[in-house]
Amino acid sequence: MVKPFETKGPTPTSTPYEAQKSFSSVLKQTIENVNKSQLQSDVLTEKLARGENIDLHQVMIASQKASITLQGTLEVRNKVIEAYQEMMRMQV
Repeated sequence: MVKPFETKGPTPTSTPYEAQKSFSSVLKQTIENVNKSQLQSDVLTEKLARGENIDLHQVMIASQKASITLQGTLEVRNKVIEAYQEMMRMQV
């Protein structure tokens, strides 16, 4: 059962420093996850190439996961760059 969102008093506001720290930690964690999936894909591919007992479908799934996470990360990066460029074009 989903409970309705309740607000108790004013919404908490964060300082720009706290927001920057939060954003940087999320960004760092995301990049680490992408790197981990890439490394896992590399390890499985190397095992397959050496002829170790590993299923081809596991290698292909790991490879596709790594590819999708990288593509998703690149799309987010592109959107952030577009937003930054749009902000820089704004006249104050």
